[in-house]
Amino acid sequence: MVVYIVLAVCYKFYLQFSDGSLYYPDYLTNLVARQSEAVLDTFGYDAKILPHPNEASMKLLLNGQYLARIIEGCNAVSVIILFLSFIVAFSGNFKTTFFYILAGSVFIYVVNLIRIVLLAIGLYHYPEYEDILHSVVFPAIIYGMVFMLWVFWVNRFSKLKQKHV
Repeated sequence: MVVYIVLAVCYKFYLQFSDGSLYYPDYLTNLVARQSEAVLDTFGYDAKILPHPNEASMKLLLNGQYLARIIEGCNAVSVIILFLSFIVAFSGNFKTTFFYILAGSVFIYVVNLIRIVLLAIGLYHYPEYEDILHSVVFPAIIYGMVFMLWVFWVNRFSKLKQKHV
């Protein structure tokens, strides 16, 4: 719990002191938006990312159609903090814990990026399913995957597993 609180407070300070002058609204959200744009372009869509004029987010346009906004919550940092805190709470040896956190965080980031891209494509082709795609399907993907990473960790590497062997 201490790790979660410390990281959440640090992240809150990061957001508070990100003034958006270089990277709007903050560096990590801007990075996720730009990478989403690049992946969508790779898939043959004409993707554009623009700063939202009325709120701290990036507008995502696909083939000229405004589809979504990428906000701070879309950058996966909060999910990574939650993941990391759990792994530390059930840590194994330092080296294994460190590399699992590193690999898991990268994996979460990449899956989150793919999630945004698939959500954008889904919204473009099936706008009538916006609510279920955004509120049910895609959160289930990211949180389900984190849960599976936790289960794998506890069953394979944590000190709890080592005590039961």
